[in-house]
Amino acid sequence: MSADEWAEQLARRVQARRSLYWFTRYGFLQQRGYKWQRNWHHEVICRKLQDVFEGRCKRLIINIPPRYSKTEIAVVNFIAWALGLAPDSEFIHVSYGARLAAGNSTRARDLVRTEWYADLFPELALNPEKQANDDWRTLQGGVVYATGAGGTITGFGAGKKRPGFGGAIIVDDPHKAAEATSDLMRQNVIDWFKSTLESRRNSPDTPIIIIMQRLHEEDLAGWLLGGGNGEEWEHLCIPALNDPPVPFWPDDAPDELWPSTHTLEDLRRMEMSKPYEFAGQYMQRPAPLGGGIFKTEWWQYFRAEALPPLKRVVQSWDTAFKTKTANDYSVCTTWGEGADGKFYLVDVWKNKVEFPDLKRMVVSKAAQQWGGLPVSAILVEDKASGQSLIQELRRETSLSVIAVKVDIDKVSRAFAVTPVIESRRVYLPTGADWVADYVASLGAFPNGTHDDDVDSTTQALSYFSDGSGAQAWVDFFAARAAGTQPTGTPNG
Repeated sequence: MSADEWAEQLARRVQARRSLYWFTRYGFLQQRGYKWQRNWHHEVICRKLQDVFEGRCKRLIINIPPRYSKTEIAVVNFIAWALGLAPDSEFIHVSYGARLAAGNSTRARDLVRTEWYADLFPELALNPEKQANDDWRTLQGGVVYATGAGGTITGFGAGKKRPGFGGAIIVDDPHKAAEATSDLMRQNVIDWFKSTLESRRNSPDTPIIIIMQRLHEEDLAGWLLGGGNGEEWEHLCIPALNDPPVPFWPDDAPDELWPSTHTLEDLRRMEMSKPYEFAGQYMQRPAPLGGGIFKTEWWQYFRAEALPPLKRVVQSWDTAFKTKTANDYSVCTTWGEGADGKFYLVDVWKNKVEFPDLKRMVVSKAAQQWGGLPVSAILVEDKASGQSLIQELRRETSLSVIAVKVDIDKVSRAFAVTPVIESRRVYLPTGADWVADYVASLGAFPNGTHDDDVDSTTQALSYFSDGSGAQAWVDFFAARAAGTQPTGTPNG
């Protein structure tokens, strides 16, 4: 080996110790003998996992399609790399089946046994007396224990009670795809997570990493992201298609996530043949069976920095005062009516808050301007949770608060405004961090967990069409009953 080749090899080894991404690249070449056919999303995942190792993230959920290197990176390589730098780390690894979890553990152990790994991390030594596939140790006190969701973890813990990284709980696909539609089976996994897995942290700072394909709105990831265990989770969501646009998607990347795995034609064919499975497993926005009033392809998009001239701006509030996990959110959608006759959703605010904070937020949002225009109307549904808000805002402020009385059901209201969306007159801003959740929420209606986005949206679009909303619904359904089949929204 020449001096230049030796220097290059040394540089690669230094990079591999410092970076999970470079470790993954280096290890692939060492084991396979050829370069990894990598994609941009691999580096994104590695950076987020390195944030966990370096203490910047304690609770992480990664949603990504199957067969996109998630287990290779987040389980096998992350455990091996982290143990190399912190040989006393304690890991618990979980998957939906004990055999699958043990297989992942075995791959990590076998990687650690390789000669090239020992050269890279000479500080680590395996305990020759503890080398089971699902339970192996290092001489420095490190542990890797693997089990299936619902399995026994008695006597094992994850993490160290000391500064710096000391291990983690890593959950990879906790639900079996074939069982995801069973309320009982999904709840069994969630109950086990609450009652067993969370208690196996040796320190409150022990990180928990969950990497999975989405299978149902109320799977483990959905439950946690909805506030299920009361903690804030960082969420890295990587769909198979850049549709709607994903904020971190590279500008020079194709619309399909990894063309060498699935071409655009492959993905569209899958979407047509199994739309429900595709929405969850590949797009990471599971829509309940039976949904679909608002079609994803109906939404149009505009660049936020190129908002067209507006005639007026309206804010539509759907209110809820309680903050328990099961309650709905309070939502404010801010809409601009364009001079071109189209409607632009420029902002979505969504949170679970108590009444005083909600009132302050209404005043704060109303003080903003959009497209150079102030908010001309604030719509609040005149229902139990909105009546006191309407009364206090009218008494204490000069805001133009409009009480919206609605006497028909949510589904009928949704059907009444779908024509204006289907006609491609409703636009969403590309790159906004709330767009994907908004599209998923409306796509799941009427069987989604929450319908607050829908209520706020139908209220706003009805107001634009009629000016008040109430009489428009009467006219719309009277025309339908008469067989005249109106073609637009009420008075639209």
